[in-house]
Amino acid sequence: MENKRQLILDRYGLFLSKHSERLRVKTSGEILEEIPLIHLDSILITSRGVTISSDVVEVCSERGIDIVFISGNGEVYGRLTSPSLIGTVKTRREQLLALSDRRGLILGKAFAFGKIGNQRNLLKYFARYRKSADKDLYTIMEISCKKLETHEEELNKIEADNIEVVREQLLSVEGRASSLYWETIKRMLGEEIDWPGREGRGAKDPLNSALNYGYGILYGQVEKAIILAGLDPYGGFVHTDRAGKTSLVFDLIEEFRQSVIDRAIFAMIGKGSDIVVDENGMIEDKSKKSIAKKVFERLDDNERYEGIKQKLKTIIIKQAQAIASFLRGDRQVYKPFICGW
Repeated sequence: MENKRQLILDRYGLFLSKHSERLRVKTSGEILEEIPLIHLDSILITSRGVTISSDVVEVCSERGIDIVFISGNGEVYGRLTSPSLIGTVKTRREQLLALSDRRGLILGKAFAFGKIGNQRNLLKYFARYRKSADKDLYTIMEISCKKLETHEEELNKIEADNIEVVREQLLSVEGRASSLYWETIKRMLGEEIDWPGREGRGAKDPLNSALNYGYGILYGQVEKAIILAGLDPYGGFVHTDRAGKTSLVFDLIEEFRQSVIDRAIFAMIGKGSDIVVDENGMIEDKSKKSIAKKVFERLDDNERYEGIKQKLKTIIIKQAQAIASFLRGDRQVYKPFICGW
């Protein structure tokens, strides 16, 4: 039997129950599959009308298996996790204190460096396949990469005693870099894909809907890593506090959007995968499965990190741990993860 690490429940009427050391998926009394608990990392519920038993909730809580609820447009609207997955009080105390000193600024700049560095390197990755096939496009992409480097130089010059003073500067640099990145991606996709450009919440076109759905899956991975590291997911540095907003998740996810989701989704598009959405931009079940499969395959890919090849999902966990170590003073620097090209 396949050793599943993620179980995706994506159809109305599914019922999930516990049976001995397995989880059983049924619909209308028919058993669809059984999954051994020993290998399972998470359960993603991506459809309305899915039912799970209290036995499933209990065993998942005991074994650290997350149950994540994702809407049709990729937004994570709920999560069940074990209350025992918390770290030391010192870690959270230092996290809050860091907003008022240079540690917050260092982390904020690092997250921005990670985002822009990964945007640049992903463009380089795509450009090398167009060097001979489309020299004009290759030149445009190379120019964009150099412009992104100037935005990194801007970040280098930002200095202050705490992040509160320069948050708007950081967001300005990050925003201009993102605009350049997405404009270049639009040029790369060409006229054969009628893409309006990057849109977040409320997008109705297939590509943006797929990106948003992928980011929702990634969000679950990053939030879990932050909780496991003993950090407060609501205490961010670049993204400001707001009731119900997991600001630190939105900070750290910036280091992984391009290397995990953008690369996976654009690979699907490049291979001719058909992403189907309804009139409201909701992705149909078959496309959800294809996207999730591609994203989890990418999370299982190896990238160089701290001198050795490691799975991207492991790197996410280690970056969250690195934030906690930096805040506690166990390490002197925090380096963002920038994927190679």
